Amino acid sequence: MKIEFAPLRVPLRRRIQTAAVVQWVFSFLALAQVCLAAFVLLCLSDWWMLGALYAGWLYLDRDTPSCGGRRSQWVRSWRIWMHFRDYFPITLVKTVDLDPRHNYLLGFHPHGVLVAGGFGNFCTEASGFSQMFPGLTPYLLMLPFWFRVPFFREYIMCGGLVSSEKASASYLLGHPGGGQAAVIAVGGAPESLEARPGALTLQLLQRKGFIKLALKHGAWLVPVFSFGENELFDQMENPAGSALRRMQERLQRIMGVALPLFHARGVFQYSFGLLPYRKPIHTVVGRPIPVSQTPCPSKEDIDALHTLYMQGLTQVFEENKKHYGIADDKHLKFT
Repeated sequence: MKIEFAPLRVPLRRRIQTAAVVQWVFSFLALAQVCLAAFVLLCLSDWWMLGALYAGWLYLDRDTPSCGGRRSQWVRSWRIWMHFRDYFPITLVKTVDLDPRHNYLLGFHPHGVLVAGGFGNFCTEASGFSQMFPGLTPYLLMLPFWFRVPFFREYIMCGGLVSSEKASASYLLGHPGGGQAAVIAVGGAPESLEARPGALTLQLLQRKGFIKLALKHGAWLVPVFSFGENELFDQMENPAGSALRRMQERLQRIMGVALPLFHARGVFQYSFGLLPYRKPIHTVVGRPIPVSQTPCPSKEDIDALHTLYMQGLTQVFEENKKHYGIADDKHLKFT
């Protein structure tokens, strides 16, 4: 394989952007393991008392990820996130105002491999969420497993990440007075196994739990489509029924985390590596779907709202695809 090296005279700003993305990929793929190892070493060292005290803190603080987390505006506003945004670049697109007197459940599509658009737009202030939607506080829901990792949990909560368990979403969507925006990547881990350039297949037909939550709390639904999310990485071929796909699905059932075998570019060369391609991401926030509170929604209530949501998501995609290089004959496919 011929390796295409990066030119020596790359502008400094692009070097900094690459460094920002390197730390993000490291945080996503390896920081949790490093934090866990550091905690174990601390407990086995002469400083074991600090490890014991932190273990006690973990127990006392165990409910925080399900109760809104512990966000830090300082961390969300770090300048490194501006460089991270500019690497792709990432753009947040507003279609209508969102009334802060309501709580919202934003369905993020597609999941992609590493949810770059979801992180950049909702876990940092780099794309200006607070300025576009004043009065709303965004929270990105993440698998509960990660909030059990020492030290790592503190870092991710600073960005506004919270647990994706039902109690966590209910805490946000039931907030009196409104102003909360819970963001969930609806397709979840299974959809990441389909993430590759050109893919427009969304796992949505059987995913109705978020619809039921919205009805129970009267939270308005907002479809969000992130154009370019699937263009960031290539992935090994894993068609349904293949040995690789069966293994990935089995691991996903056991661990709760999907393991897509992805690749893109490196730091000093463009031929292989784990850094995403420099492809633009445009995250379009669609029109809200009003939801009346229904404490005990029926199957018919859920199905009706689910149909409305799919129509709203399709509308967001169809109205905007021509702006982002998608051909007229390309359409979303729901599975």
